[in-house]
Amino acid sequence: MSLDLVNLYGRQYATNVQILLQQKGSKLSGTVDTGTYTGDQASPVDQIGAVEASEVTTRFANMPRTDAPTARRWVFPTDYDVNQLIDKFDKLRLLSDPQSKYVTNATLGLGRKKDREIILAFTGTAKTGVSGGTSTSFTAANEVDVATGGANSRINTAKIRAVRELMEANHIDFSMEEAFIGVTAKDLSALRNEIQMIGTEYKNGDAPILVNGEVTKFLGFTFVHCELIETLLAGTNEVTLPVWVKSGMHLGIWNDITTDVSERKDLRGLPWQAYAYMTCGATRLEENKVYAIESYRA
Repeated sequence: MSLDLVNLYGRQYATNVQILLQQKGSKLSGTVDTGTYTGDQASPVDQIGAVEASEVTTRFANMPRTDAPTARRWVFPTDYDVNQLIDKFDKLRLLSDPQSKYVTNATLGLGRKKDREIILAFTGTAKTGVSGGTSTSFTAANEVDVATGGANSRINTAKIRAVRELMEANHIDFSMEEAFIGVTAKDLSALRNEIQMIGTEYKNGDAPILVNGEVTKFLGFTFVHCELIETLLAGTNEVTLPVWVKSGMHLGIWNDITTDVSERKDLRGLPWQAYAYMTCGATRLEENKVYAIESYRA
């Protein structure tokens, strides 16, 4: 047998293109109110505040006038795009065609930008008034302190109960509203250590709903895992976990994710251009429909 046969060893290469691990699109867009718009800004809702009835103490008295407080909330668009070129010379040297994967990868990235808009709007400054000239801040009283349920603690059952108490005190009806808590991997890990999450003695009306070992619901809240929260809402030794009802947040769509694959005749080699773009924006619709839990980070 010839010792030179090693020079004839074969090599096998992949014939498919695999997209690496990433958050696959938007996790939050289905948990908020949505609308479609045109123009440079849009008002998703006009708001009318509560009025109080007056006691009638005198017969035939002059009738007083009651003015209900009104407000208008605004959302503003942000443009995003992804442009990728696929050289025809490169395609000749490949065993697989990456074109469709490039488009898929772009749409996933744009989906994450929807979540970025929503996450920043949870506790960001909302715009109100006739034309959006008034800045409305997140309500600090709607935040559950990091020390609730234990010093230097991440999310726990005590914090979840505390935020539900705040919400019910502000007249949120859990039988009528979908409620969510945004969490990260670190917070999901903390929940798995909570005895009320895993202990069989707590299997009652408040028991969490477990799916394949994952805590999905507890006390009327659905947990939404989104790692973007870890960086976008990071503070000093803590991360702000958003808590909201669906009617309290709004995602405005000026142009939903749109893709186009075309040949670039202005470039050498006539490469294919995989282009994707989107225009959207988000806002908090009502202060007492959005809350926060401070989760400790060392």
